[in-house]
Amino acid sequence: MTRLIFLLALVWALPAAAMGPWQRDTCHLEVPCALGDRSYHVKEPDGWDGETPMPVLIHFHGWQRTGALPVQHQRISGATRRRGVLLIAPNGNRKTWNMWSPETEDVQFAADVLEDVIKRYPVDTDNIYLSGYSYGSIMAWRVACDRGTDMNVRALLGISGTIDLSEDCAQSPREARHVHGLNDNVLDFPYGPDGDTTYPVSLWRDHLGCTDARTDGGDWAAVEFLSLSRTEWQECEAGIKVTLDVHPGGHFIPHGWIARQLDELLGREPVYP
Repeated sequence: MTRLIFLLALVWALPAAAMGPWQRDTCHLEVPCALGDRSYHVKEPDGWDGETPMPVLIHFHGWQRTGALPVQHQRISGATRRRGVLLIAPNGNRKTWNMWSPETEDVQFAADVLEDVIKRYPVDTDNIYLSGYSYGSIMAWRVACDRGTDMNVRALLGISGTIDLSEDCAQSPREARHVHGLNDNVLDFPYGPDGDTTYPVSLWRDHLGCTDARTDGGDWAAVEFLSLSRTEWQECEAGIKVTLDVHPGGHFIPHGWIARQLDELLGREPVYP
């Protein structure tokens, strides 16, 4: 965290001309930003003035995809670009991630990506989010579990994929949010004992010191053909909150889910898109 703050202060000290439009000319959307022998994609928010510090969403792509997909995906970049959020989409080696065990080379890569982004852009380091879909969600969980504190992760936004829920995480995000389909036949819904549908976030409830008290957040929908049911655990240590949304569908990114999480985290009235 100290290193991140130092980098941010260094970037802010640069003259505005040094932060100019060269980023767009060198790496933007389908043109990746090189980082050693790895790379990542970037999508700036609509109407960004080139100076205002931006919240950052680091989104990890699914299996056999690349970061070029999230930065052009309506349910991902369509959400960030309308909310002043800088979208970062790293590229996994061989179009996948090494995320089943702690502190893999991909965990370090994720930390390196954030440092590189801070060198290129003015970043709101109080609003750094990790997200991912499918295998990318497992990767986001892994980074949050290993480096969530070091990277000052405000919230984890997981979609249809978790690490082993019995794992003892070294670190954590400041908030954990997850969504999963009850009929997911790719990465099965992780039911708990006796069919417990709140089990997918049990790791974070335990790690973040949440009580068993939970709040029924009710049903919500961004599109009329998909309703999501929300459960929240608000009585956690240090004011941390854990949120779970479930839906009756399968393995996909629900319409409006990322948008709603960002709106709530940024203190905005939830809207779609």
